[in-house]
Amino acid sequence: MNNAAEHEEQVFRRRALTEAGVAYSVGAVLPVIVSLVVSVIAALAAGEGYAGTAWYRFLAYLLPQVCFAVTALVFFRRSKVSVRRTYGGCKWYYFPVAVLMQFGLTFSLSELNSLFLGWLQSLGYRDASAALPPLDGWYLLPALLIIALLPAIFEETLFRGILVGRMTASEWGTAATVFISGALFSLYHGNPAQTVYQFVCGVCFALIVVRAGSILPSMLAHFCNNAAIIILTSAGYGVEGGWLMPQGWSIGLVVSASVCLAGALAWLVFFDRSHAQKGGVKGGKKFFLAAAVGIAVCAVQWIVVLISGFTGG
Repeated sequence: MNNAAEHEEQVFRRRALTEAGVAYSVGAVLPVIVSLVVSVIAALAAGEGYAGTAWYRFLAYLLPQVCFAVTALVFFRRSKVSVRRTYGGCKWYYFPVAVLMQFGLTFSLSELNSLFLGWLQSLGYRDASAALPPLDGWYLLPALLIIALLPAIFEETLFRGILVGRMTASEWGTAATVFISGALFSLYHGNPAQTVYQFVCGVCFALIVVRAGSILPSMLAHFCNNAAIIILTSAGYGVEGGWLMPQGWSIGLVVSASVCLAGALAWLVFFDRSHAQKGGVKGGKKFFLAAAVGIAVCAVQWIVVLISGFTGG
């Protein structure tokens, strides 16, 4: 590559990294604005109690995904990053690894998160997570579509396809990429009770995306996670902070899930060195400046939810 071409490539990387930061900000702010507008319209049209209706609960989960889709569309148009490359394929074995990893995350990490939530509750915290829509009967189908399939597509596009993709393309170190993107993923969800779970999930998703060179395995893992939660909750096994399993199942399930998670991570970290990069956050200042609004909005939401949990507000 000659000097002119190399310079052009560096300019493209810096621009795309800045656009990724903007995408995070837009992806964080747009759902807040849209949800606020829709809630006002719903209150005027349906009156008090609209928030407890089935249609509004489904809508509350649908709106962020629509906002993510719009954010991704704007990013690809402005940055000129290839859509085809973002959704490119990978070697087949990353898919079973992703499923095994997600099985471990869903059933072993949930127990760790239960301990974290229990610690918060011992300090007086009360979790007020958004209520799921109805999951009985035919409601299960739209729930799987809106809460499992769409986030697997659009959240992965934003957090792994755009953020991790641009961080890797900008020659960020692998460790910096997976931990920073995992922290941004966790912060976005704005739920202190789920901070540990979301952070570890974000790190694991980013790691398999880096190794595979594709977001398709993380899309599958994300879908499996959300679908499992929905199906088990609809079957009566979901409880606050964990799973209500038949007697004798819990220990075996947690142990087998832990083995799967540990094995998948050990292989991805120590044996599979595909696309490994050393280094820090090259051009990170541009990214964080562009993402600053989104980070600030998410941080404020996280703090507000934390305070509300302790004060009952």
